[in-house]
Amino acid sequence: MRTVLRALATAAATLLVATAVSPAPAQARPEPKAPEGFVALRSVDPTIIQEMRYTTAHTFLGERVDGYRQPVCILTRPAARALHLAQKRLLRQGYSLKVYDCYRPQRAVDHFVRWAKDLDDQAMKGEFYPLVDKSRLFDDGYIAEKSGHSRGSTVDLTLVRLPALPTRPYRPGERLTPCFAPKGERFPDNSVDMGTGYDCFDTLSHTDDPRIQGAQRANRQFLKRTLTDVGFVNLPEEWWHFTHKPELFPDTYFDFPVDRRSVAGR
Repeated sequence: MRTVLRALATAAATLLVATAVSPAPAQARPEPKAPEGFVALRSVDPTIIQEMRYTTAHTFLGERVDGYRQPVCILTRPAARALHLAQKRLLRQGYSLKVYDCYRPQRAVDHFVRWAKDLDDQAMKGEFYPLVDKSRLFDDGYIAEKSGHSRGSTVDLTLVRLPALPTRPYRPGERLTPCFAPKGERFPDNSVDMGTGYDCFDTLSHTDDPRIQGAQRANRQFLKRTLTDVGFVNLPEEWWHFTHKPELFPDTYFDFPVDRRSVAGR
């Protein structure tokens, strides 16, 4: 009996020592929040239509993008206020802005880079880059390791003629049509005809491409003129891409998630 008790005591002591020295469970690192200066666009102008593409599978990756947790447009306050000014003018003319993407976390850009390096994944080529070899995406400037969107003052957007018609959701696996096909053939979008769809990896997306004429060219110039008047600068290679100047954070690439909690109360 004494031998048994001695063994139990030894085992208990060993357990106590092991418990005492075992490390505490790791604490989950809190998610970074947006600094002061960032706001939810809806708190500045709730009338601007939001179709946040990267929270859906209808992307050139074919899946939701890392860091996009909720379909909310987050921007620096000066950029959001400038969009509000543009929206007021457009509403009087029977149009509305529609945003596709706003602030973009660095983890999303990293997701783009990983995808671009995987040459076997070409599930969405038929729509977003039909004429571009995926191995050329970095050299041709379609994908980069940093994005101005991560600084918070860049937005991807278009124009919608009011009243806005509903748009159907993308169905993963559906037949893909080239993003530069005639508007009635490519994926339906309630925007005006800009000549290509959003995120179209093709030189036809260049704002002033001479092959874009007529109503399509007029729509691009209308969007560009409206946003230039309130302080935005267009990226010539993408008719939808605009950056508000001067940028509030010209040298900082943020990584807080696209989530209402990132800008709670703002």
